Amino acid sequence: MLTTPGERKIAIAVDLSAESAYAVKWAVAHYLRQGDSVIVLHVQPTSVLYGADWGPADTTAGPDASVQQKMEEDMEAFTSAKSTELAKPLEEANIPFRIHIVKDHDMKERICLEVERLGVDVMIMGSRGIGAERRTRRARLGSVSDYCVHHCDCAVVVVRLPENKQGNSLREMSSSIDVA
Repeated sequence: MLTTPGERKIAIAVDLSAESAYAVKWAVAHYLRQGDSVIVLHVQPTSVLYGADWGPADTTAGPDASVQQKMEEDMEAFTSAKSTELAKPLEEANIPFRIHIVKDHDMKERICLEVERLGVDVMIMGSRGIGAERRTRRARLGSVSDYCVHHCDCAVVVVRLPENKQGNSLREMSSSIDVA
């Protein structure tokens, strides 16, 4: 998939969480290099059925159309602002990037489809570390990162939040994370 020698197309999948913020900072500190083309990829969840390839379902039976429209506009503004905030480490490191936001109800499937559609060489994403925990309670309920590792057509780098000496994740301690 590499287009020219030395040029890599890297996607950083973000879900507006502390883990995503850490994955962006980790990528800047440990993975990205001069000449990389970086895409900050976010799948905005929808409240309506919105298939990855077939668009939105009919929502006439839902809440008032103007209320629904206002809620969607507010969510889009929030998502855009938060994605821009998550990309700050890229901006500060003078790494060129673009933000790519799509809507879907199935985040993990849509991430894999977008990675393929965009021709990404490597995808970096954070992990909340709750997939295994959920699998013990309910069979076959895996995490987004686990799904992407097994279904994306490119290499997937999963970045975990480091733990402190007491075994707590840094997410529990603080949302501002420094990457060493």
